[in-house]
Amino acid sequence: MSEPLFKGVMPALVTPFRDGAIDEQAFIALVERQIAGGVHGLVPVGTTGETATLSHDEHRRVVELCVATAAGRVPIIAGAGSNSTAEAIELVRHAKTVGADAALVVTPYYNRPSQEGLYAHYAAINEAVQLPVLVYNVPGRTSIDIADATLGRLSKLPNIVGVKDATGDMTRATMQRLLCGPDWVMLSGDDPTALGYMAHGGHGCISVTSNVAPDLCAAFYNAALGEDWKTALYWQDRLLLLHKSLFADASPAPTKFALAHLGLCREDVRLPITACSETARHEVLAALRETGLI
Repeated sequence: MSEPLFKGVMPALVTPFRDGAIDEQAFIALVERQIAGGVHGLVPVGTTGETATLSHDEHRRVVELCVATAAGRVPIIAGAGSNSTAEAIELVRHAKTVGADAALVVTPYYNRPSQEGLYAHYAAINEAVQLPVLVYNVPGRTSIDIADATLGRLSKLPNIVGVKDATGDMTRATMQRLLCGPDWVMLSGDDPTALGYMAHGGHGCISVTSNVAPDLCAAFYNAALGEDWKTALYWQDRLLLLHKSLFADASPAPTKFALAHLGLCREDVRLPITACSETARHEVLAALRETGLI
């Protein structure tokens, strides 16, 4: 089997705000911190980056900032999803134009296409832009689950190269590995179950927790990639409470609270997301202490 196109831990980067606008200096500092922590790539403007409430100009600007700041040190997988195929193509085309290495394209949400519609959506992107595309399957958010058989069909297209799987279903990792072939990139989208996903043949994770603890997450994935499962289990146990605390309220509010507590950015989020509850704050602080970050 050839080396996977993307592997290891890649943070689903938050988009920091200040006075209602993108805090570009804080974003640049967060990117530098991730790279210094040893992450294997960066994913701007995904769900954790609050892409649903960014304007198109803001979305494009964040991708441009991420590419320029990383300056080729790690690969960039730019969020580029939409429930409109034409809009998704436009975002993927922009990602390619500014130098991203790939695009992360979520399954179309709300309009709930059929499996044939899902295939046609990604096939149209494949035809329109010559850039590697990862399918983002997160049925808990989109109300659509792209079937393993559909992914098997898509894996035959030259620009559809892999999946971010946020289902938490380990059996699907094995099935997709069998259906999609040895070059199919398999990234988890669920921090708590990523150890199992890696053991089932996954190559890494697009991680929320890495925003807060990039060095610890990198250590975990380096161990898993090296099949040092004893060390990986140690990091899994150490990080589990933090994984869970970052979803103690609507994401990314707990993550931004953690980052604000560490002095890295403000905790500002955009409506309809609100600042996390006091209960969630206590959970995050307890997890930060347990993990040794404070």
